Amino acid sequence: MRTQNIALVAVLAAIVLGILLFLLWDQKDGESNLPESLVTTFHEDARTTRAFTWFTDNPKAGTVIQLVEGKATSAAFDGGSRTIIARTGTTQPLAEGGSQQGVHKVNVTDLKPDTRYTYRVGTGEEGEWSEPAQFATAPVETDAFTFLNVTDSQGASEADFKLWGTTLSRAFDVFPDSRFIVHNGDFTENPKDENAWRSFFASAAGILPSVPLMPVTGNHDEIEGNAERFVSHFHAPSNGAAGSIPGTTYSFDYGSAHIVVLNTESNLKGQIDWLRNDLAFTDKPWKIVALHRGPYGGNTYKKLDKWVEVFDQFQVDLVLQGHNHEYSRSYPLRGGKTVGDGESPVRDREGTVYVVANTAGPKFNEKKEDLFYHKVHLQNNKQMFAGITIKGDSLLYEAYDVDGVKVDAFEIRH
Repeated sequence: MRTQNIALVAVLAAIVLGILLFLLWDQKDGESNLPESLVTTFHEDARTTRAFTWFTDNPKAGTVIQLVEGKATSAAFDGGSRTIIARTGTTQPLAEGGSQQGVHKVNVTDLKPDTRYTYRVGTGEEGEWSEPAQFATAPVETDAFTFLNVTDSQGASEADFKLWGTTLSRAFDVFPDSRFIVHNGDFTENPKDENAWRSFFASAAGILPSVPLMPVTGNHDEIEGNAERFVSHFHAPSNGAAGSIPGTTYSFDYGSAHIVVLNTESNLKGQIDWLRNDLAFTDKPWKIVALHRGPYGGNTYKKLDKWVEVFDQFQVDLVLQGHNHEYSRSYPLRGGKTVGDGESPVRDREGTVYVVANTAGPKFNEKKEDLFYHKVHLQNNKQMFAGITIKGDSLLYEAYDVDGVKVDAFEIRH
């Protein structure tokens, strides 16, 4: 009899344990469907479209976005009087260890120019939505706007990425009306470390769902031809060079500026004709290039000499660089020679200026040897950012450290 009682207790304990495990599994499954690492980018026309990317732990979860015009709260999506715009996107699996994650991407079209929207993303099921965020589309025409440039957030730990988050927050303190961000690469130390990516996005979660982040591929983002996790995290334009990993080369317009993003990690020769064709067909007066390993940074990168010839041919105004983890700004350059004094505004497209805005992360390199093209070259061992303001025929570049101290500034005039 006693043996039977013990057996009965064991059976009941197993049943209770099974129920608890099921409930825990069910709760985890519900939590895993919540969006994380939400970021917005330009994918097509900045005036009428906007793209979004997020991750979940469920590779089969739905990809849904809901939007309403203007500022709104969650109540606007739950039986409010607002007209809800709903769109669906794609879900792709991405392996992490022995499990898979869901990569969710959607591009919303037919938006109104110069209009603010409130949105949320999720699976479409109750309780599986992000918190509402806002963004604004670009005006039909504008020749007055500011954008931010940062580079090399390159961290591994949560503490590393707090530095990145603080830097970006300070950038918006100084330039609160910035319309987008160009990040010049090396987002994390190890591109396959999803925990680092989570920390990268979490540390800037108050900004990245609202302000487009346009990514550049660095040598810590693409390794031996593999950039899978990097490109999975962003819905970049799909107009890049043939032979390059999609999402690592592209161009886009904002207002009076044409911005070209190049990949210094692979297919260097294959990008030359695409770059030449891209610059030849833009009608925008301001031409800006963003890349990681700079032709004229803390040191030179001779593999890009053919690219520089194209920059000269089409009179590129500004090249934004990364990689060197120090601050450097060149004299205006043409044909490998300095033009102008670096003090006066660069006028009438006489030369291209090359800059590296130090780093937005924890790593600093020793200052390299000054070279003939360096107008400003320093290592202050502080995270930095730059604001680029275009207003009519003037482009003003201003570099600040994380304490809000202006380190450098120059102007280009057409």
